[in-house]
Amino acid sequence: MSANERPSGQQQTGRAAASATADSAFLRACRREPVPHTPVWFMRQAGRSLPEYRKLREGIAMLESCMRPDLVTEITLQPVRRHRVDAAVYFSDIVVPLKAIGIDLDIKPGVGPVVERPIRTRADLERLRPLDPDDVKYVTEAIGALVGELGATPLIGFAGAPFTLASYLVEGGPSRNHEHTKALMYGDPALWAALLDRLADITAAFLKVQIEAGASAVQLFDSWVGALAPADYRRSVLPASSKVFAAVAGYGVPRIHFGVGTGELLGLLGEAGADVVGVDWRVPLDEAARRVGPGKALQGNLDPAVLFAPRTAVEAKADEVLEAARGWRGTSSTSATACCPAPIRTRSPGSSSMCTPGAHRAHLL
Repeated sequence: MSANERPSGQQQTGRAAASATADSAFLRACRREPVPHTPVWFMRQAGRSLPEYRKLREGIAMLESCMRPDLVTEITLQPVRRHRVDAAVYFSDIVVPLKAIGIDLDIKPGVGPVVERPIRTRADLERLRPLDPDDVKYVTEAIGALVGELGATPLIGFAGAPFTLASYLVEGGPSRNHEHTKALMYGDPALWAALLDRLADITAAFLKVQIEAGASAVQLFDSWVGALAPADYRRSVLPASSKVFAAVAGYGVPRIHFGVGTGELLGLLGEAGADVVGVDWRVPLDEAARRVGPGKALQGNLDPAVLFAPRTAVEAKADEVLEAARGWRGTSSTSATACCPAPIRTRSPGSSSMCTPGAHRAHLL
């Protein structure tokens, strides 16, 4: 083997991580294989719901936290220690790759990502340059440290989907109705397609960095795509999301697709190329399976608000989700994980309840 053919240290780290975590309940579920228990993890499990996180982050801005490997490592590990979840979630933010390529943005407390100069013209588009792995060396360093600490616990990497990133860039920040975004999408389809295509390349590059550093699975997170009708999604968003999933298909890690309020889009989310489709609490899991179709694992379906309820209520709601899953166990779809967004205001007592043996029901779904 020549020097050029030898795997890099980063690739070797990724392969070692894949070997260590391959038989975990989380990855087995993603592959639609029998599991000893229903694996549990939470979106935002590393964050404001934990008092140790709030103490560590005192006086440190969000984006700075995402760019310091020592903080990223510690924050990612906190919920694994506290809740014994079945997977760790890499601590970052969906706008990190945009910041890394030079977009002038900040995450303002109580507001969210704010872009100083929105992208609304073809000239603006030229500010979106490709992402180079050297732009996010801190990601590679943090994941390398995490893989060593986590051992057999898988690490989930993630990125924002092209539509949601485009919405922040076009609106200049969070938006309730996405007027500027939709106006661009409807009014200049060619510019819109060019914007999403560039964002797809940036997103794919960001996911590749995480996978090569050792992430065991990756999730494409589309926060705002639920604002679209199915026909608009198929025409104006699906090509870019599909491009992202195709770009990382060769790595062999599970690819997860999740969007908020996407009940009418579930089939299209699966069509984009994901192995696992995330389902929020608004659609029963058996109905979600019908919409997604065969050949996909499902995750989620638990209302995060239930985590503020007593343990008995948390377990009852978890059992409802699992009971719905049993209704379609004979199909070629399989429930992957009991997953929901973690509440962000305070620590919720139900989070620990979800991760106890009572909630980790032994189901071979």
